Amino acid sequence: VAGGSDITQGLPRVEEIFECRPPKGEAMISEVDGKIIDMVSENKKSITLKIETTEGEIVEYQIPNESTIIVAKGQLIGKGTQFNEGHIDLKKLFETMGQEAIQRYVIGEIQTIYAAQGEGINDKHVEVIIRQMLSRVKVISAGDTDLLPGDIVEKDQFEESNKEAVAAKEEVATGEQLIMGITKVALSTESFLSAASFQETARVLINAAVTGKDDHLRGLKENVIIGRLIPAGTGYRK
Repeated sequence: VAGGSDITQGLPRVEEIFECRPPKGEAMISEVDGKIIDMVSENKKSITLKIETTEGEIVEYQIPNESTIIVAKGQLIGKGTQFNEGHIDLKKLFETMGQEAIQRYVIGEIQTIYAAQGEGINDKHVEVIIRQMLSRVKVISAGDTDLLPGDIVEKDQFEESNKEAVAAKEEVATGEQLIMGITKVALSTESFLSAASFQETARVLINAAVTGKDDHLRGLKENVIIGRLIPAGTGYRK
């Protein structure tokens, strides 16, 4: 039986990670701290792991029978512990363990892929991409800001709106940190010029025209498009 690492290799696996797709041969992770008290094969399709949490509750996980289990009965586990061979779903890992765990996992996976091909890559290149994957916030409550509940906005824009609300002694917005694939991140950028240069050009430009959007030209792409100096080095302006 092929493990998760045998199913997708090389660049397809890199794309799967950066697009934040559910992986082929997904590995399950624990959402609780506790101890594995039993492992039962109740049918031909799955094995049931029974875990007693630190609060004394019993939690069960169904592991596909064809996958290789890498934990044992009686083992103490923590949140994020991997039960079987394969690749972890980034969104589930983010919900369970948070931002730092995602950063460590993605860097480790990318380094492993490149090392298998006999190549080296500096962590900083991966870190720049991870930063973009974690750069969006979903607005839960708008408070007295100009944001709308349900909107997905850039973290900088969210923080800027809240700073203005604090300065005016008004209610701030609340939001939920998201993890998104790099294609979705590029299409949800505040700059309509940057988004239009990437994909779905007609839809992006029509939406910008209908809603009367302004482009503040803060990024590299939008400045290159209109022939201005990029906001870096001698072209940087505060």
